[in-house]
Amino acid sequence: MTAETERVAAKPPRNQRVAAPQRPVARVLPMLGLAHLDRPFDYLVDAKTDADAQPGVRVRVRFAGRLVDGYLLERLDRSEHEGALSWLDRVVSPEPVLTPELAALCRAVADRYAGTMADVLRLAIPPRHARVEKEAASHDVARPIAEPAAAGWDVYDSGRSFIEQAVAGGHPHACWQALPGEDVAARLAELAASVAASGRGVVIVVPDQRDLDRLEAACEPLLGDACVTLAAGLGPTARYRRWLSALRGRARVVIGTRSAVFAPVVDLGLVVVFDDGDDSLDEPRSPYPHPREVAVLRAHGSGAALLIGGHSRTTDAQALVESSWAFDVVAPRAAVREAMPRVDGLSDEDRRVAGDPMARTARIPAIAFDAARRALAADQAVLFSVPRRGYLPSVACARCRAHARCRACNGPLQMSERGDLACRWCGRPENRFVCPVCAGTAVRALMIGDRRTAEELGRAFRGVPIVTSSGDKIVDEVPAGPRVVIATPGAAPRAPGGYGAAVLLDTWAQLDREDLRAAEEAVRAWMAVATLVRPRAEGGRVVVVADAAALPVQALIRWDPVGFATAELRQRLELKFPPAVTMASVDGPPAAVSAFLDLLTMPPEAETLGPVPLPAGVRRPAGLDESGPVDRMLLRTPRSAGRSLAEALRNAQALRNARHDDTAGIRVQVDPPTIG
Repeated sequence: MTAETERVAAKPPRNQRVAAPQRPVARVLPMLGLAHLDRPFDYLVDAKTDADAQPGVRVRVRFAGRLVDGYLLERLDRSEHEGALSWLDRVVSPEPVLTPELAALCRAVADRYAGTMADVLRLAIPPRHARVEKEAASHDVARPIAEPAAAGWDVYDSGRSFIEQAVAGGHPHACWQALPGEDVAARLAELAASVAASGRGVVIVVPDQRDLDRLEAACEPLLGDACVTLAAGLGPTARYRRWLSALRGRARVVIGTRSAVFAPVVDLGLVVVFDDGDDSLDEPRSPYPHPREVAVLRAHGSGAALLIGGHSRTTDAQALVESSWAFDVVAPRAAVREAMPRVDGLSDEDRRVAGDPMARTARIPAIAFDAARRALAADQAVLFSVPRRGYLPSVACARCRAHARCRACNGPLQMSERGDLACRWCGRPENRFVCPVCAGTAVRALMIGDRRTAEELGRAFRGVPIVTSSGDKIVDEVPAGPRVVIATPGAAPRAPGGYGAAVLLDTWAQLDREDLRAAEEAVRAWMAVATLVRPRAEGGRVVVVADAAALPVQALIRWDPVGFATAELRQRLELKFPPAVTMASVDGPPAAVSAFLDLLTMPPEAETLGPVPLPAGVRRPAGLDESGPVDRMLLRTPRSAGRSLAEALRNAQALRNARHDDTAGIRVQVDPPTIG
């Protein structure tokens, strides 16, 4: 009998419980979500639950007089706590869902993002479904996986080397620059099958369901039932069933969206995040971890290989390369030139635009119309990319040109085809617009959406089918033949053989945004469109209605995303902005932000910027009055002190929670996607 058991047995045990004969102490993490309680607590395990109370299982414990959920982290012989211990109430399920590797990852993510481990676990582990757990686990051995030839990787410098190292059990870290028009799904499927054939697990994260559907179709012939998909659209039951399949070792490859980066594959050998700059990967739930950073932490902690890929290059990925933590997997320039379409840029001063009446009325210069007509004459589809969906998604006062804003939430007002004004954020109708600056009552268009553009092009190309793809009406693929497609970024359908031409409209709306990453995101969006166009040798052409001398446009013309990311990163180093530094934002009512900063003990290297009003386009913290002011304070520190800043933020949150000073909600976010 251990000392802990003797201490409890000194008086009659409550409910006549008898402690487990061996390792009677369970270290449990209650799912409380409060920073000052983000640590394990010790409980006694009785003999009846001894067999089921194993590390990783879900449990129920009594905390502060109420029953709460938790995870059993480990069993111990004795506790360091000097007082009496409460009993473990019950084991919810004997399924060990929290593996040691997943527990270490969730702790690292919580520390990196100044959050709580409980919040990260809610992202990492789906809700339990008892019926699914009780289903007999299939012990049939999945069909053997043959290692594919993966010849498509040979065109990339270091591509074959990366695969060989990953298959051999190494841990290479690389950033892959996919060629224009590359069959990304096929390349990723080959990579996953190569590593899975060696007996190790693979996790691949893509931005959205369309990407996931293509990847699933490419993986099925190579991997069969050894590959499962994880996405929110599956529904809770199917999602949990597939998650358990990975946990139990039946599925060696997991592909999915955002939260699939936490998938509990056995013997992880490779983690892939493709198109890490897509805003679909921005996690909206606390502590707001980005899958790219989670993948970096996971690869480092588990010794797995890591691949971050895309048609463009984010400054965050480039920072990994320049720090020598990752290496480049890129194609030679000759291969890039052969695969890319012809790209033309222009400017308002260009005589092709200045003397063109079409450019002034339809925003489309003659050079773009010429490219479109040539493609349609060759029985090919033409793509017009516009930044926003809707009719007139952004309007301003006709007198003073001030942006028209919603009186309830300060969101942008938009106009429908019928001329009605409504908020683009909260949907509140604006029946009588009055400009708060000059008292004007009329509005003018600032931006033209896809539906208005479709009207204009329908008149310009009479008799040609018009297709729009945006919002919740996304078209995945258009049939062969001449047609005009109008799509917003990320919603462009594929065309058989590729588009004959693409025109990028209203590029100023992407470049002129008051956001640190505006140029980077514009280049990513443009390259995503251009990669859908046929190569130059087949007549493919892209027209960018923007100044050809601008650096983002030059990056597209030369198809040099790595060079552009390098230049952007150098500017960030000079200006001390992410990813050259670690930056955190504190958003909330002015008084709450000020009170929080009073509790914060920042590292010596840190500095504050602000406070300033919350940038346009950023949602308010949850639970705030929509009419009240919201401030943002930015905290900046060198990357070397990033963990110290996160720890300081977490300690301030703990003090705030302990004092119950949380009536006015604030949001603390490390490396926020929008800085303004």
